[in-house]
Amino acid sequence: MTLDPTPLVDPRTYVDGVPYDLLAALRAAGPVVWVEEPPLLGLPGGPGFWLVLRHADVTDVLRQPGLFSSWLGATQVRDPATGEDLGYVRRMMLNMDPPEHGRLRRPVARSFTPRAVAALEASIRANAAMLVARVLGDADEGVFDFARDLAADLPLLTLADVLGVPETDRWLLYDWSNRVIGFQDPDYAVSAAFDARAGTDAAREALRHRPAPGPDGRLPDPRSRAGMADLYAYAHLLAESKRRRPGRDVMSVLLAQRGDERLSTEEFENMFWLFAVAGNETVRNGLPGAMIALLEHPAQLERLRQEPALFDTAPDELLRWWTPVMVFRRTATVDTTVAGTRVRAGDKVVVSFTSANRDERVFTEPDRLDLARHPNPQLAFGHGPHFCLGAQLARRQLRALLEELLARTTSVSYAGAPAFLCSNFQRGVKRLPIHWRRRRPPTRANGVKA
Repeated sequence: MTLDPTPLVDPRTYVDGVPYDLLAALRAAGPVVWVEEPPLLGLPGGPGFWLVLRHADVTDVLRQPGLFSSWLGATQVRDPATGEDLGYVRRMMLNMDPPEHGRLRRPVARSFTPRAVAALEASIRANAAMLVARVLGDADEGVFDFARDLAADLPLLTLADVLGVPETDRWLLYDWSNRVIGFQDPDYAVSAAFDARAGTDAAREALRHRPAPGPDGRLPDPRSRAGMADLYAYAHLLAESKRRRPGRDVMSVLLAQRGDERLSTEEFENMFWLFAVAGNETVRNGLPGAMIALLEHPAQLERLRQEPALFDTAPDELLRWWTPVMVFRRTATVDTTVAGTRVRAGDKVVVSFTSANRDERVFTEPDRLDLARHPNPQLAFGHGPHFCLGAQLARRQLRALLEELLARTTSVSYAGAPAFLCSNFQRGVKRLPIHWRRRRPPTRANGVKA
């Protein structure tokens, strides 16, 4: 029987969950498969692409930017609509190859050293404690939306610290992320959760530039400058503010660069785009994904409560099992091969992190959650020159929020079915209703709390 990989490219497939059985069957049949790109959801079809399914071959592609370029066709599976749009996204660090990629990455990397990330630990934990206390209130039990009430806000608060963005403006980052990552989902494509009355003057000015939906109800493509005009207006105003009053945040550091590492205005604005969107999404969807993983494996959840040392290895396993970013694209620069398959110059080569993170050749019982799994070469943060700068920051946020929630509750369970993002790129969770019961301090015989 011939396996049809076409469902993998349809964003609607993922509303019902990842088709792991199909990925496993394709992975067993071969390391690489050709996938057609039919017209979908009002968008034109594409030329098709090679999907790389196995862990070893995914890492081979990602560590060879000379053969498999991020710049040539950019990194989203769907081709930009115009040459102008392609030129625009090529100016982002995410879509660059060495040596230009390194020129922009080096100054940013200094803000994500182990020491720099450790300095944010107290703030992350304080924010996690505040958010959990807010959703639990004074009740003994109740229901809240883990995706919106906890998982959405913690990375926004962390990003506000990292970028030097006022906390009152952080939900602008939420809307921008929704529009970029969720452009295929009607709930997210025109996101407008930010309340301008609570924001700064810069935020209100940025909203004046927010694009309006067209006759079809869609906003302009968020991978075009016109599609994110409000983000760029805000970035410009933020840069002016940081030049007048620099801080220790990443944006101030970037603006202070001199010589070969000095950023142009356009490069700074694109870097802000990257942090505001990519810096948010992995954590925002990794957190509810981790919660779902634990709810689906109650024995592992209870083990985590009883063995706090497991938090040292749990974040990587939870991210392996969920894998927020499902695929990334490269473009072949010359005629070459991938796992013995002939690939022509200009062909799209798409790596499946979701498939690689369930590869039986690397992970024993890959569909099973094992919080003590070690070693764990999971690829949720990518591999090679573009390995995620914020990986340690993401791990710390995941750990802090789960530790805080489990410490304050005796049980957590589904209060309804989760709702998943309509996207073939980001494995997103839009709603995750959770029922909880509070952990109360033990009471002595005289009625006084211990």
